[in-house]
Amino acid sequence: MYRDPQRWGITLQTYIQLTMLDVHTRPMKMRTRMMERSIYSARYIFVENLFRSGKMHEADFAVLSEWFDWILKTIPFPLDTIVYLQTRPETCLKHLQARSRHEESFIPLDYLKSLHELYEEWLIDKTLYSIPTPVIVISADDELEKIQEKLASLHLNLRPKNGLTSLHKDC
Repeated sequence: MYRDPQRWGITLQTYIQLTMLDVHTRPMKMRTRMMERSIYSARYIFVENLFRSGKMHEADFAVLSEWFDWILKTIPFPLDTIVYLQTRPETCLKHLQARSRHEESFIPLDYLKSLHELYEEWLIDKTLYSIPTPVIVISADDELEKIQEKLASLHLNLRPKNGLTSLHKDC
């Protein structure tokens, strides 16, 4: 997808939307389910980014958007909280480089910046799309141990009604 987004963007995002729907609607085994990203970020951030950057055709964007809208109207999956791990794009790039995953080696800083801007528009400025639930923002430019401490203390304060918390990070 990173090498040829015009060709693979719609394929990947369709699959992501399907798998996110599966995760959101899967029966709960525990009181709380914390998931990385959500069907909302798949549409509002990643699909939006492909479209805005000219890497997704308008027709593909319209089809994914229609599916997304239909899913929201038809299949209830209440989300209690969004936890946004707010991270500078430069920090994200360092994390990607440290992980050294082959599939992530093609991700440029400009791509991370565009994702970050969309997250900021959506979850901080509240100007991109509506937010389905309260948002908790945690600065995640710190070392991993400090971020884990923040998340651990946060988890104690979460009292989910429906048990579903979505964790969003720029990278």
